[in-house]
Amino acid sequence: MASRSTPVRKAWKSLTWLLVIIVVLLGIQGAGMLFGKWGVTPKLALDLEGGTQIILTPQLAKGQQVSQEQLDQAVSIIRTRVDAAGVSEAEISTQGAKQIVVAIPGVPDQATLNRIQASAKLEFRPVLLAENPTPQSVGGDSSSAPSPTPTAPITTPTAAPTDGSDLNYLTPALQEQFQTFQCDSLDTAETNVAPTDKPLITCEADGSAKYVLGPVDVPGDKTRGLGGLSGSTISDANAGLVTSSQGVSTGQWAVNIVFNPEGTAAFGDITKRLMSFKQSDPTRNRFAIVLDGRVISAPSTNAPITDGKPQITGGFTETTAKTLADQLKYGALPIGFQVESRDTISATLGQSQLTSGLLAGAIGLILVVIYSFFQYRLLASVTIASLVVAAILTYLVISILSWREGYRLSLAGVAGLIVAIGFTVDSFIVYFERIRDELRDGRGLVGAVEAGWKRALRTVYAAKGVNMLSAIVLFIVAVGSVKGFALTLGITVIIDVLVVVLFTHPVMQLLANTRFFSSGHPASGLDPNALGAVYRGRAEFRISAESRRAGASREAERRQTIAERKAAELEKKPGTSKKGAN
Repeated sequence: MASRSTPVRKAWKSLTWLLVIIVVLLGIQGAGMLFGKWGVTPKLALDLEGGTQIILTPQLAKGQQVSQEQLDQAVSIIRTRVDAAGVSEAEISTQGAKQIVVAIPGVPDQATLNRIQASAKLEFRPVLLAENPTPQSVGGDSSSAPSPTPTAPITTPTAAPTDGSDLNYLTPALQEQFQTFQCDSLDTAETNVAPTDKPLITCEADGSAKYVLGPVDVPGDKTRGLGGLSGSTISDANAGLVTSSQGVSTGQWAVNIVFNPEGTAAFGDITKRLMSFKQSDPTRNRFAIVLDGRVISAPSTNAPITDGKPQITGGFTETTAKTLADQLKYGALPIGFQVESRDTISATLGQSQLTSGLLAGAIGLILVVIYSFFQYRLLASVTIASLVVAAILTYLVISILSWREGYRLSLAGVAGLIVAIGFTVDSFIVYFERIRDELRDGRGLVGAVEAGWKRALRTVYAAKGVNMLSAIVLFIVAVGSVKGFALTLGITVIIDVLVVVLFTHPVMQLLANTRFFSSGHPASGLDPNALGAVYRGRAEFRISAESRRAGASREAERRQTIAERKAAELEKKPGTSKKGAN
């Protein structure tokens, strides 16, 4: 009795964990609907719902040409930036020889539109003049970063210097233009373009300060520009809290940048050069980070940084720090773009195709149910119940991903869900057949369930591991709707394993202790005659009364024969009489 109660306890424990998971997912979904304006159903992708189409045109300086390689690189970067905004199933492609088309499902929010519209290349330029600059500084990693020091406004020199440095660009005409320049003259959607070897007059993104910036780079002259440093040399950027040398958080937000080897070498040389001005001309140890022709940060340099891991500090909030980090990480386009048009587009497939996909899934599900009942009789009820649980989990996970992470369900994703029905049923079939194999070997149902589970689990894990690996590889290498197919496939593989472990096997453990299934009823799917074996259920080793009596007679006869044989041996001994033998 104790041996049978142990699997039952394990079964109820597993079912309890499954219930906890479902309740947690329901709680997240319910909270999102109450407080986060989530919908009941997942969001649909571009092919099922329609959306917004934005056409970007390169913003080029006079005589500048755009290459196909630059367009392809821009498409890749814009796709990364759009995905980082939580917009899945977006379609980004080139049109003709110059334009990029961005199609986004539904109605994008303003933050997403800003990410796309501010799609210019990222530049680093030295600060030559500044008015009302923002006090920020750049130091090393968080363990040694100094506190930001407010920087005073840079004054305009009265005459252009002739020392061969960047200040040679400050001609009287440029200074006059700077004095009359108004930040509100820059339209929010306009790109302020200047050749990389020329100075640029521009403003902070919020219009709080204006600058004259030196060239990005002047080939062959290391005293000008910033040595070719660009957004393409940034390998990573993130926001985080500054910590002291003792590892204690200061509560101050900062932006951490990681350069690639090329950027590390260039930034080390630049910070050494800028630091050389700190004593003679403290106003010249600043550089500006320019995105879409506007300054997004202009920190001063506190120390030479040679490890390629600078940290920008100074007046950041969590939101502004994360925004700057995203701009640095995803803003490195090879060329600048401006929005040429923005239109609403209709669904390419529409509701009828979605209905057709769901109908195909329903037909497949019905066929699976029919086959299960034909093959496993009432044992098929376990398959159906497992599919229902898997459907509930899949719906909750897809819905939460849709409203929380920006995932959108496309027709390819629906196809992934339909394919998952077959993968899920495979696990049940493997398990049931292992149980039948154990029954054919003469085990009782309780023992067959446990032994079959150990054998089936290895097979299930191996099969699901291959499926998961396929989904991961497909998700990494694919783009667009194929990526959505891979994601839904991967999700259903994980859910399949959870359902088999936390529901299907525990239910079988409970059913094995019921009279109907343990007795091998023909309708149970575990009929011993159908399995070709003598079934051992609760009536284990049933022997007829006649067999028992026949066996007892043979045993008595065997014992009598032995006694008689012993008596005969005694009679053969000399001096032994028949009476003595008795």
